[in-house]
Amino acid sequence: MKKFFVFLLLPVFSLAQTGKDFKLKGQLNLTKPADWVYLRYSSGDQYITDSTQVKNGVFNFEGKIPEPTVAALIVKYAKQQGEEKAQREVIQFFIEPSKMEFAAKDSLKAYSLSGSKGEKDFEALMKKEESYDFSPLYNSYSDFQKKGDKEGMNKVEKQIDDLQSKMNDEVYLGFLQSSSNSPVALYALKQYAGYDIDAAKVEPLFKTLPATEKAWPSAVALKERIDIAKKTGIGNYAIDFTQNDTLGKPVSLSSFKGKYVLVDFWASWCGPCRRENPNVVKVFNKFKDKNFTILSVSLDQPTGREKWMKAIHDDGLTWTHVSDLKYWDNAVAKQYAIRAIPQNFLIDPQGKIIAKNLRGEDLDLKLTEVFSKSANTASLH
Repeated sequence: MKKFFVFLLLPVFSLAQTGKDFKLKGQLNLTKPADWVYLRYSSGDQYITDSTQVKNGVFNFEGKIPEPTVAALIVKYAKQQGEEKAQREVIQFFIEPSKMEFAAKDSLKAYSLSGSKGEKDFEALMKKEESYDFSPLYNSYSDFQKKGDKEGMNKVEKQIDDLQSKMNDEVYLGFLQSSSNSPVALYALKQYAGYDIDAAKVEPLFKTLPATEKAWPSAVALKERIDIAKKTGIGNYAIDFTQNDTLGKPVSLSSFKGKYVLVDFWASWCGPCRRENPNVVKVFNKFKDKNFTILSVSLDQPTGREKWMKAIHDDGLTWTHVSDLKYWDNAVAKQYAIRAIPQNFLIDPQGKIIAKNLRGEDLDLKLTEVFSKSANTASLH
């Protein structure tokens, strides 16, 4: 549910100086004159944005990339009479460390790219992606949200989940099963893996990648996330951590042993987190006297201490809060491979993870089930 999470956005840098050389020559013969073009692509753990002016319909980019990757080309058209600002258009394609030629006639979407071995596979994958239209569901969700209709919102969220799952299986998994040797396979696997990796499903697919692709920087990073996912899967003992609370005192997860604890990753600047907080407050108040508590880990920024404290007060979050105020570099978030928020882990009194990413009514239902079983077990003794 990408609409309902905030994802890690990697920093933007100037043109990369590591990796292998690539050259991209472009020819634009469009119905509207192009003024500037911008090329945005990933390079290891960075995102690079480069720009150049279009002259007589021609542009050129040169740079270095450590691996084949998806790139976005943003075309800024010359400002037309009557327009408040110049229009822009974006397309995506697959670039590699090679000499490539890009050409578009009349429409930017009617482009061709030579010199990239993975481009045809990427185009085919994009075509399948585009056949899944989430817009009507997102619009319905917004309508229900404006009306305050939580039942309607929950219903649409499930429909979005179901459609996303179907797309993952039919598009990305289908591609990986038929084209694991493609340069685009790693991209498809990262899309399939998502923000919350199911190691049992993803690791076997990772192993089918060619050895050369496994050595790419983003593949190495994905493997690290898979390894963490194996440690933080349901049934495993939660990784212990210590971080300072709002008073600067260290608090460890292990200090909550003997209780059911929800480790909740959020931030004051995260809209979806703030919208979820009333549900979390409701559940906390319902179960706080039944051996349940919450430990919130905030991904607030170094300058965000006051906003963090204000959000805790404004949202009525009357449980334990910790943070190192390092944004996405939060040490605990990195231990748990958190790349999207809100996320949470429900941990039992023995320290085992018994559920993940419970939101809305699902958290209430799970805790009701947990404490019903506990009560039944107690009655037998």
